[in-house]
Amino acid sequence: MGYGRWRGAGRAAVRVVSVWAVSTVTLLVLAGLLPDFQLQSPDGDSFTRTALTAAWAAGAFGLLTALVWPLVVRALLLVPALVLGLLVFFLNGSLLLVALWLIPDGRGAADPETAVAVAAVMSAVASATSTGLAVRDDDAYRRRLYRLTGRTRPRDPRSVPVPAPGTVFLQLDGVGHEVLRRAVADGLMPTVAEWLDAGHRLTPWRTDWSSQTGASQLGILHGSNEDVPAFRWYEKDTGRLMVSNRPASAVELQRRAVRRTGDGGLLSLDGASRGNLFSGGADQVALVLTVAARRGRRNRSRAGYFAYFSDPANAVRTAGSLVNEVVRETAQSTRARLRRETPRVRRGGTYPFVRAFATVVERDVVVAAVMGDMLAGRTAVYADFVAYDEVAHHSGPQGRDTDQVLRRLDRSVALIARVAEHAPRPYRIVLLSDHGQSPGETFEGAYGLTLKDLVRAGCGLPVSRRVGRTRSGAEAGDAARDALRSALHRPVETGEETERELPARPSEPVVLASGNLGLVSFPDVSHRMTKEEIDRRHPALLRTLAQHPGIGFLLVASAAHGSVVLARDGVEVPVAELADGGPLAVFGRGAADAVRRTDGFPHVADVMVNSMYDPATGTVHAFEEQIGSHGGLGGEQSRAFLLSPPELSPPVGEGEELVGAEHVHRVLRRWLREDDGPQVPLPVERPADAPETSPPEREPESTLPVEGPVVPDGDH
Repeated sequence: MGYGRWRGAGRAAVRVVSVWAVSTVTLLVLAGLLPDFQLQSPDGDSFTRTALTAAWAAGAFGLLTALVWPLVVRALLLVPALVLGLLVFFLNGSLLLVALWLIPDGRGAADPETAVAVAAVMSAVASATSTGLAVRDDDAYRRRLYRLTGRTRPRDPRSVPVPAPGTVFLQLDGVGHEVLRRAVADGLMPTVAEWLDAGHRLTPWRTDWSSQTGASQLGILHGSNEDVPAFRWYEKDTGRLMVSNRPASAVELQRRAVRRTGDGGLLSLDGASRGNLFSGGADQVALVLTVAARRGRRNRSRAGYFAYFSDPANAVRTAGSLVNEVVRETAQSTRARLRRETPRVRRGGTYPFVRAFATVVERDVVVAAVMGDMLAGRTAVYADFVAYDEVAHHSGPQGRDTDQVLRRLDRSVALIARVAEHAPRPYRIVLLSDHGQSPGETFEGAYGLTLKDLVRAGCGLPVSRRVGRTRSGAEAGDAARDALRSALHRPVETGEETERELPARPSEPVVLASGNLGLVSFPDVSHRMTKEEIDRRHPALLRTLAQHPGIGFLLVASAAHGSVVLARDGVEVPVAELADGGPLAVFGRGAADAVRRTDGFPHVADVMVNSMYDPATGTVHAFEEQIGSHGGLGGEQSRAFLLSPPELSPPVGEGEELVGAEHVHRVLRRWLREDDGPQVPLPVERPADAPETSPPEREPESTLPVEGPVVPDGDH
């Protein structure tokens, strides 16, 4: 054994002894502070004897943590991730009770609840001590990172040529271009600020009409988001309700994109997909919805979770942060309610736990997975962080709640950048978003009725009693008021109307919401209905919708003009003649092209409804329970960003615009080809009805089974 190895072994021994010593002292301190935690016999012991007992307990707990904990975590990976996060406290406490039981002469004792607290402190102290000692030694720090992310250390990088740079794409879900700029200016994101000062390019890009994760990420990762008109839509030819964050729908969307482009995806060669709706063709996936839809033994592996939770310090820290986030959300929602802040939506029920999963568990596991990918030297990684998007839906795009999330996202980016310094290859880190968010009171909050109520009233169908008790009669405008009065003379449904995605009777319209974009379909008509057909069946419907002050414009087919845009005051413009002026002027540049493109989709709804947009305040009215929304046109929701390092070529030429998710895909693909990077996407020959969405021979690294119903609107 050479001198270098002896020195490394000596340093390792010093770290082990140091951690053991600190853990022993921690146990002694806790035994002195907690009356229900004992390290002495009933008759008392000398300090030396008590110290030896503490050392024995610390050593036993350390060995159990190293040997038994990984096995327990692997056995529990089949339980829901949220439950696993809450169980780690009790699992860690159980290991401490076992360690105390192993002390000779029965000198160790603790109540179960005390054991949980002592074990959590012990794990945190041991992890902090080990990390602090390793930071002073680059080799030790690198080994620790490999161990925590479940990776095998590669050969000494000095013994092989430096490979071409890899690329990490970090998607900050829902963070718009202006939000990022304000966060940098306000000091919320110092890491991003440093990158901008160092020459990184911040490029805005304009989303498609459907400004939501399903359409944007499908286009970015697979090069096509054709025929994705919204976050959710009804397909007449199959009778299927498509929802972008449902596994079966995500699989079908990815299959269609692969068939349409002939490409495996952006990550087809040595890629990893983390926390996304779609795989991008990657063979390494974690928390990817399209893989979660698969069933079978091979998808029981959840190595992404195992690599993270196999370290009890990680598990305890994440579980503690999860509880803290639930408490934070409860306090923030209570404060907003007491202060009567407006606009405001309901934030009770399971939402605090959904938020905690998005902002803590998902973030921590994805960060660890990306770290592992870099340490393994993968060529391309794409990861999505959904924390901001989730919080902004319920708290609004700006404010203290979202400011805290942006700070934590910046810290996650900084950690990933720091770990990249220890990777076996250089990495270029690209930040981007899939859309922004626009603020505003909900449509129901502003006008006292939902879009579904308004559509049913316009069709002369019964509406719920609550509409008759709302303030909509005073605020909905003359045409809407007349339609509602007329409709309310018809039979009124008793009790609260249940929320149905599909109608009880085929003749009733299907009304769906995707942020401030609404879709109305008539399932009993097999084709896309024209304006003339709708007017014959429901003479008041289109007039009621177009005249409503909360609605900006409608898109509907026309037998006479192909398709037309309808707006207030009887405005009717053929889609072929649309320009950025006229009824779409308020929605900004590119709105006409976005509407024209969606009009050509096979599954566009019979009536596409976009809410109003006030350019003075930047507000829209979501047709869902969201005060920060996206999905249609209007304001910052349509302006995403792309932040790239200076060594990459400019995304677009000077004076050019970056428009649409498919254009972003082409830019990212070009960057992967630079510096002798991978040539993607790879052509994939696949039958049209093939069930797989990525090459079947690839073994997914980990999956996230979907537990229970899909949470609405949490990721779009």
